[in-house]
Amino acid sequence: MASTLTQLLVHLVFSTKNREARISDDLQEPLYAYLGGLVRSERCWLLAIGGVADHVHLLVRLRPDVALASLVRKLKANSSRWINEGRDDGERFAWQAGYGAFSVSESQASGVRRYIARQPEHHRKRTFREEYMALLRKHGVEFDERYLLG
Repeated sequence: MASTLTQLLVHLVFSTKNREARISDDLQEPLYAYLGGLVRSERCWLLAIGGVADHVHLLVRLRPDVALASLVRKLKANSSRWINEGRDDGERFAWQAGYGAFSVSESQASGVRRYIARQPEHHRKRTFREEYMALLRKHGVEFDERYLLG
């Protein structure tokens, strides 16, 4: 009997368009719940979620038949549509065009969960751009600062 066995943990990071502070305190909890529902609708598991006004972090366990790019596209498109449908202030919410995705070993998952949970504290000392560049460097991702998130 053939079977596919995986342990695919991914730390996702994406920002609001132009890194604008668009995720208010009153939007944060319902947005996180909505994103969690989207993850579950793809039969994946949301292990942690957090962030601040200009970005969000998710720790997700992927199923082997779910493409990461498709999951992120669904998360961003559906959540921005959901936010905009609930707005009556005329302002349009949008996510940045790109995202960061970093593989996480099971042995490091609890540390990533803590990191995500401490985002407000973390960002009292460090901007999102500084944090994002540090994550890229830590994971050995080559990048050109001119083209980071926007």
